[in-house]
Amino acid sequence: MHTEARRRYNETFTPEKYQAFLHTVDSAFGEPCTFRVSETPVFVPNVLKKQLMQGVEDICAVINRPDFRANSQAALPPHLRVPNEDAHTVFLQLDFGICRDAEGRFVPQLIEMQGFPSLYFFQHLLAESYRRHFDIPADFHHLFGGLNSESYIDLMRSVIVGSSRPENVILLEVEPEKQNTRIDFWGSQKHLGVKVLCLSKLKKEGRDLYYFDDNGRRIGVERIYNRIIFDELEKRGDLHREWDLTSEVNAEWVGHPNWFFRISKYTLPLLNSPFVPETLFVNQLKSIPADLENWVLKPLFSFSGQGVKINITKADVEMVDDPDNFILQRKVAYVPGVETPNPAEPSKCEIRMMIVWDKRWDKPRLVNNLIRMSKGEMVGVRYNKGKDWVGASVGFFEP
Repeated sequence: MHTEARRRYNETFTPEKYQAFLHTVDSAFGEPCTFRVSETPVFVPNVLKKQLMQGVEDICAVINRPDFRANSQAALPPHLRVPNEDAHTVFLQLDFGICRDAEGRFVPQLIEMQGFPSLYFFQHLLAESYRRHFDIPADFHHLFGGLNSESYIDLMRSVIVGSSRPENVILLEVEPEKQNTRIDFWGSQKHLGVKVLCLSKLKKEGRDLYYFDDNGRRIGVERIYNRIIFDELEKRGDLHREWDLTSEVNAEWVGHPNWFFRISKYTLPLLNSPFVPETLFVNQLKSIPADLENWVLKPLFSFSGQGVKINITKADVEMVDDPDNFILQRKVAYVPGVETPNPAEPSKCEIRMMIVWDKRWDKPRLVNNLIRMSKGEMVGVRYNKGKDWVGASVGFFEP
């Protein structure tokens, strides 16, 4: 989107550079990436950067309000409420689709938000790998707030590991070795030394949690870097577990599970910003909008776009069997704004602003970003089969 940086990158791009880049990405953490990585980063111009930063500020102001927890209480399923909830989320992701306004200018529009971790270590690897193999302007940045490579890892270590020994901190998942984003788990392990652990391997004695390391030693768990999605876990009745996650234990959550529900699509109707499209709870509709072609129907709690309906009818809204858990969101049109070597096929993009909020801080801090590129109707693998210059990417922001 930054015209000069894009022109220079496209002119110097070669397939050989891309293959060398992929080799660096695939070899850094001990296992190849399981999802497609784009041929290009996105160069974000200063005007769009300022809008994204304002969108982050607008949304964080709502989340930081004293009444936010009361206003989001209904988002918590009663049977999945976990004790010892923190005063605020530790992790926050804000996904903005890049669109055009009425005057034809680029503008970000919030699509989704998550009070949950993201690919903090993979994205840093991705940015450094692009910079190693391609012509990236030296003064463009992927990290925020003056962070550099060393201070970024130090900050993530402080937030996740804290004052504990790394072996007493676990990254908790369900069968982590089978997860599509597992490359980030291995990055967390490499940079922080934490133990990547399946819930089935976690032991419980009274209120104490522990696991056995590779040498058979019993290791106590002090902090849990949670990567478990509850709706995935509920589908796994076959998974052995000694702890159901909802009973009180002598371990501290780093990313408390309740915030996955509080900060989600449920939060969208609470927001008011030029960078947030209008969103309505289905169960609060006084009447169904007449212009449904301009709306998207979404379940409140889903993962990777599951259950989203783009082209909806009145019958689709009327037939929702659980209106308490669905929203209507005003449709936005992603703009094909990233020029590719094929002029007839520019790419669209969605920018995730990645935020952390340590328990010791009074406000959240923007630290990194994630980009997903697409040429299909939606962002996602099934909409981009056979396409190039799509997939996982990162943004380099004009200073």
